[in-house]
Amino acid sequence: MIQMADIREWRTRDVVDARDRRIGELEAIYVDTSTDEPAMATVRVGLPTRHRLVFVPLDGATVGPGYVKVAHDKALVKKCPSLGTDDVLPAGEEEAVFRHYDLPYQPGANGERQLARR
Repeated sequence: MIQMADIREWRTRDVVDARDRRIGELEAIYVDTSTDEPAMATVRVGLPTRHRLVFVPLDGATVGPGYVKVAHDKALVKKCPSLGTDDVLPAGEEEAVFRHYDLPYQPGANGERQLARR
């Protein structure tokens, strides 16, 4: 499992899929609000003049020299719901990210978000 203490070191590293295909650049880490453990990352993808951020789960991710390797295929990651580089994921769209990866979505008892940016 990836440790919280390492999060600051990951920013701007390449994110690659299991076949070592570059997906993009790591932008931010999101933790599961119930455990405070890293759950997802945003990856900067797109053309230099048209970047966007996509989410990718960190389950099964490993860190190597200069990269973070995720367990999900590049094509699947790039089709994930995205947001602009200066935007924040609206609470109402959080569930769609989990659905994209066939992951269970469990907001808090009072409707709190499952993800928080770190």
